[in-house]
Amino acid sequence: MSRMATVVGVRHTDKVAVVRVDGPIGDEFGQRGVSAEGIEEVLRRAFDIDHLRAVAVVINSPGGSPAQSEYVAERIRQLSAEKGVKVFAFCEDMAASGGYWIACAADEIFAARTSLVGSIGVVSSGFGLQDLMSRLGIERRLYSAGKNKARMDMFSPESDEDVAWLESLQSKLHDEFKAWVAQRRGKRLKAPDDVLFSGDIWIGAQAVELGVVDGVGVLRSVIAERYPDAEIVPIDTPKPLLSRLAGGQISVASLTQGMVTGAVNAVEALPVARFR
Repeated sequence: MSRMATVVGVRHTDKVAVVRVDGPIGDEFGQRGVSAEGIEEVLRRAFDIDHLRAVAVVINSPGGSPAQSEYVAERIRQLSAEKGVKVFAFCEDMAASGGYWIACAADEIFAARTSLVGSIGVVSSGFGLQDLMSRLGIERRLYSAGKNKARMDMFSPESDEDVAWLESLQSKLHDEFKAWVAQRRGKRLKAPDDVLFSGDIWIGAQAVELGVVDGVGVLRSVIAERYPDAEIVPIDTPKPLLSRLAGGQISVASLTQGMVTGAVNAVEALPVARFR
């Protein structure tokens, strides 16, 4: 009888799982950044913890791929709804552009006083090398099926039609970004659209004034206030590239090959619109 009473009387400790989103979102120079596929297992482990009270997503990212930003954010929302668990986002050094898109998946967003937050916009970049090619006596030979297949080729003269097309693409992506922020932040936003969606970036206190984040605070302080008896449980994530390199898990040769391949692909590719 006493043994049963002891078992029944066991008090389980509440948990708050911590997931990190570090670095660029999507592929960079042939190396994988944050992606829905790469973070899936980590998110599942976080939301599957017993006696879970909340999940904290710690973000330190300049942004990147619009699609991967959306996928990661949507997965966080799905798991939050499925488990009935609240999500907090904590902006570290930077939660900008695609990093801020992911932060908006949280029910509440916090930033440190010195965090950089926002950059709700879209950017594309590239090079125009046609004059350099001619000076070097190099002839560009490009063949494509479909008149628009080779838009914005950096070795060809820029055309007004291609620039207009790229600006239209950026505008549509920007509209999606604005709609997502408005959906998630709603009446908490405290500034007009031309301020919020200018692509500007703010430090923590400014972001609070604009309603872009809910408060100034760091993870342990906020969690201690909200859940004073809860245990904080960090969920291990794959090590960053440079950490794995230092630990001998990646050879210099493979790193160099990946960066070269990525650089070649970048030269050949369209200047993709990025949340950056």
